[in-house]
Amino acid sequence: GDIMTSKQRSKLKSIAANLSPVTQIGKGGITENLLNTLSEALEAREIIKVNVLQNAEADADTIAQNVAELLGAEVVYVIGRKAVFYRRSSRKDFEHIEL
Repeated sequence: GDIMTSKQRSKLKSIAANLSPVTQIGKGGITENLLNTLSEALEAREIIKVNVLQNAEADADTIAQNVAELLGAEVVYVIGRKAVFYRRSSRKDFEHIEL
């Protein structure tokens, strides 16, 4: 996707601050199932938080980049073991996050 401006990124960060993680990524890695779950969550919310467990085979940054690429999403940030993603929903009757 397009690279976000720092203003857009800080807006998404402030929204993400209050989110609970939708799921976690562990030693199972990035499965089809996981991607479906994340994609549905992005369609429903546009912004999601994920926990990367210590037993995941790569570091949180690498996993976040891979997930974002596979989902056509943006990595908003990775802090410690939490990764936040953004993707505009394709839903019509939807209150999009105004960037």
